[in-house]
Amino acid sequence: MWSNFFVQQDEDGRMGVAGGGGLGVGGGVKGVRGGQRRQKMSDSLEGKIKLAFFLSIVGVTMAVLGVGTEFWAELAQPKYLMNNQTCQVAHYGLWKGCVKTLPLDQIDLERPTCGPTELRGETNCTYFKFFTSGENAVIFKKTTNSLNLAAAILALLSLAMMAMGSICIVMSLSKGVQFFLKPASFCFALSGVLVLISVLVFHHSVLGLLDSNDSVPVTYELSWSVGCVGSAGGILSGGLFFLLLSVPCSPWERCLPQQGSST
Repeated sequence: MWSNFFVQQDEDGRMGVAGGGGLGVGGGVKGVRGGQRRQKMSDSLEGKIKLAFFLSIVGVTMAVLGVGTEFWAELAQPKYLMNNQTCQVAHYGLWKGCVKTLPLDQIDLERPTCGPTELRGETNCTYFKFFTSGENAVIFKKTTNSLNLAAAILALLSLAMMAMGSICIVMSLSKGVQFFLKPASFCFALSGVLVLISVLVFHHSVLGLLDSNDSVPVTYELSWSVGCVGSAGGILSGGLFFLLLSVPCSPWERCLPQQGSST
C-alpha cells in the first residue's frame, strides 16, 4: 500500500513539474512575442524617421554635388597681366582644375581682375594626379600641396559614412525596428563633421597654394561647391536626431513626473 502511495505521489509530482514547465515555456514564448511587438515602431515614429531620412538624403545629395564638382575655389589674375585682349581665370576642386581664357571685352570695366568664371571662353581642364602618380598640380605657376589631398580623403570618408547611415535607415524602415537608428545617427553625424573639416582643410590648402609663389599676383574666392558641401555638413551633423528617435520615451517624461502620479 505504501509503495503504491509513493509511486502515485511521484507520478503526481512529475506531472506537476511538467505542467509548470509547459506554462513557463508558454509564458516565455508569450514574453518573447510581446518583446518583439514592443520593438516594432509605431506609425508616427515611422513617419518621423522618414522625414528625418528625407532631410538626410537632401544633405547627401548636396554633398555628392559639391564633392563631384570643381568649383571649390576660383583664382583670378589681373586683367592686363598677359596682354590687352585676353586674361585668365581658374577654378578647381578636389579632383580637377580648369583654366579659362576670357576676352577682355566681356569683363566689366570696373572689375580689376579677370572673371567671373561663368563667362564664355577657352577652357582647359585636367584631373589632378594625387592618387595616380603623386604629382602636385600647378595653377598659374603656383603648386598645390598635400592639404588638397587630405581634403579629398576626408571627403571620401564622409561619403562612405553617408552610405553606411543610409543603409542603416533603410534596414530600420524595412525591418520595422529601432535598433539601426543608433548606428545611423553616428554615421550621419560623423559624415557631417568630416565634410566640414574637409572644407576647412581645403581652405588652408588654397592659402598654401597662393603662398607657394609670389611672382604672380592672384586673388581667390570660394565658390558655390563649397557652399553646397558646407550646407550638407550642417544638415548631416544633425544626424543625432535619429538617436533621439530611438529613445523609447520622451526625456521630459523621465525628468518631469506626470500629473496625478505618485512620487
